[in-house]
Amino acid sequence: MLGPVLIANRGEIACRIAATCRRLGLRSIAVYSDADAGAMHVAAADAAERIGPAPPRESYLSIPAIIAAALRSGARMVHPGYGFLSENADFARACVEAGLVFIGPPEAAIRAMGGKAAAKAVAREAGVAAVPGYDGEDGSPERLAEEAGRIGYPVMIKAVAGGGGRGMRRVEAAPGFPAALAAARREATAFGDDRVLVEKFVASARHIEVQVLADAHGTVLHLGERDCSLQRRNQKLVEESPGPGIDAALRAELGRRAVALARAVGYVGAGTVEFVADATPPLDAARIWFIEMNTRLQVEHPVTEMVTGLDLVEWQLRVAAGERLPFAQEDLAPQGHAVEARLCAEDPARNFLPSPGTIAMLRLPEPGPGLRIDAGFRTGDVLTPFYDPLIAKLIAHAPSRAEALERLASALDAVVAEGIRTNAGFLARALRSEAMQAGGVDTHFLEGFRLRDAAA
Repeated sequence: MLGPVLIANRGEIACRIAATCRRLGLRSIAVYSDADAGAMHVAAADAAERIGPAPPRESYLSIPAIIAAALRSGARMVHPGYGFLSENADFARACVEAGLVFIGPPEAAIRAMGGKAAAKAVAREAGVAAVPGYDGEDGSPERLAEEAGRIGYPVMIKAVAGGGGRGMRRVEAAPGFPAALAAARREATAFGDDRVLVEKFVASARHIEVQVLADAHGTVLHLGERDCSLQRRNQKLVEESPGPGIDAALRAELGRRAVALARAVGYVGAGTVEFVADATPPLDAARIWFIEMNTRLQVEHPVTEMVTGLDLVEWQLRVAAGERLPFAQEDLAPQGHAVEARLCAEDPARNFLPSPGTIAMLRLPEPGPGLRIDAGFRTGDVLTPFYDPLIAKLIAHAPSRAEALERLASALDAVVAEGIRTNAGFLARALRSEAMQAGGVDTHFLEGFRLRDAAA
């Protein structure tokens, strides 16, 4: 394999990538902004390079700063992690032009899947059904309102280049469309593109995604699905694999669709194809639609690692170095059940308001058989308002779903944090709720549970 590896990210994902590099004997190089000079991810790497002031656009989103750091450090490969520049085609191109290996898909694949409208066009050409909607060239308010009426309310307005729940607005009826469109476009400008599309809103929906892995020699495989329906503000908080109620036949069909999309864009590396499903039981392939593809490693990738036994970062590195995938599709059936919770510095009682500050004390459960902890912060670290409030990920694995849920809830019970608020107790209660135990909750469940929890 090639090395050293510059990790163009921060927090838990940078620590996680550094750990795999260390296991493989590859030198890792962290990058840091002024706000992160003493951060955990800096200590986790073999070396570190300053890339600028705290604001992301002057540091973690600065392509020139990161390329310069890679060249100064002697890195040969660049791993973008998730978020920041991970799905930026210009960054992928800049790495290649600088003589660096970008650990991700080719620039063309990122561009093909980088916009929701373009991705839906690829899906249609590959014979994969997408959510009914309008993603045409005419983005005038009048045309979008007309199409929303044709689709039928309620509808979702989505930023074409958006992500993480930003640039999205649900509209119940025509009178509310203009204001929702204006708001979605304002948020969309953060992605450098204010274009939006309009989709049919699936009233009771589950968020199901399929992990794909492809090499540069024509092998494209899927590693099963993850159910990511426990969300707040359209952002995931709990993910699990396998998905409740998904049998082998449906898994194979979703995998077929994901592989078809990956092949259609010449995908190489790890990626995720996302679907929305009508949550009305039973799950039916005819009521599951493609929504987008994430051309990077997902936050929730550990649950797939737990049920497959693979290290996805290792295979990202190996594939980027030109190696072939040595396994076949039949080797990748899930073993047991895995569930992940995102431990965040936020206050569920105040509608998940972020809780930045100094972590006076942080005690996480000890990892061991069936329990993995991917942390990005320690006692004494500072959670700044500049970045995402994710502190750590807790991942449980067990022979059955019920056992995995309880193992994770018990791990969350053991979290102790002082100086900040976290969502640990709230998530433990959600995992033990009757609806979650039954399986198949929709994307609205967590908000309703929050209101009930606050009133209890």
